[in-house]
Amino acid sequence: MAEVTAKTVKELRDRTGAGMMDCKKALAETNGDMEAAVDWLRTKGLAAAAKKAGRQAAEGLVGVTVKGTKGAVVEVNSETDFVAKNDQFQSFVKTVTELALDTGDSIEALAAATYPGEGTVAEKLTSNIATIGEQQALRRAATLTVDQGAIVSYVHNAAAPGLGKIGVLVALESTAPADKLEALGKQLAMHIAAAAPLALTADGLDAETIERERAIATEKAAESGKPANIVEKMVEGAIAKYRKENALVSQAFVIDGKTPVADVVAAAGKEAGSPIVLKGYVRFQLGEGIEKKESDFAAEVAAAAGV
Repeated sequence: MAEVTAKTVKELRDRTGAGMMDCKKALAETNGDMEAAVDWLRTKGLAAAAKKAGRQAAEGLVGVTVKGTKGAVVEVNSETDFVAKNDQFQSFVKTVTELALDTGDSIEALAAATYPGEGTVAEKLTSNIATIGEQQALRRAATLTVDQGAIVSYVHNAAAPGLGKIGVLVALESTAPADKLEALGKQLAMHIAAAAPLALTADGLDAETIERERAIATEKAAESGKPANIVEKMVEGAIAKYRKENALVSQAFVIDGKTPVADVVAAAGKEAGSPIVLKGYVRFQLGEGIEKKESDFAAEVAAAAGV
């Protein structure tokens, strides 16, 4: 059996919000498997929201930009938050986000793109690392386009115009007036930043994630002791709820807390006198899915001093 250490217990506690003893028991029950322990806690109803699991913060900035009917969002990471406030770093993120309008979703293509007066983006990044004195990395990029309509952006926790902790793009296809699309798009983008949908529609949800949720729901329902036919209905109900709560079009609009987003878009189109299609969205949250290395500052100082 794998050893359950204080470090792994703390990591599981940070990821799930469960109590220390519950985390220790979960790791013991799952032979130290972190992901299985997260699921074990959720099955027992002891974990916090699933979205918290595995989403520890990393530093840097998310940049967004829109030009005509095309938008781009890019994440650039750094070691500390101090760099995110650095003018040189902010200028770099802003520039590479604009370059991404042409290079698209490929981070390799973005790195190879020409940086104004500085060779390639990759070469400029290397230069920044040398001058700023901290590791930095291009992490990901995405673009959205519409044939006719609007791409609307939103930045949450902005450090500067177009730069922040969460960047959102919303694609609206329509012949409706630009001001109507901009107003709707901004509300939808703010909703997406807050509600963090996993897909545009239920059909777009990751199949493996759905099966994982089904396994958890099945185990929880089985523990109720109810007949098999009732357990099956409980599981299907849980999966239906998961799909509804994680698909953008079926989420309750954050502004009123009840109207499905799809109905909000339909109503806006009716009011504008032209149908509006929510074609897609992109949401980048700084550091999502990246686990920061823990460090003991006192130990580092002692080591540097030769203690």
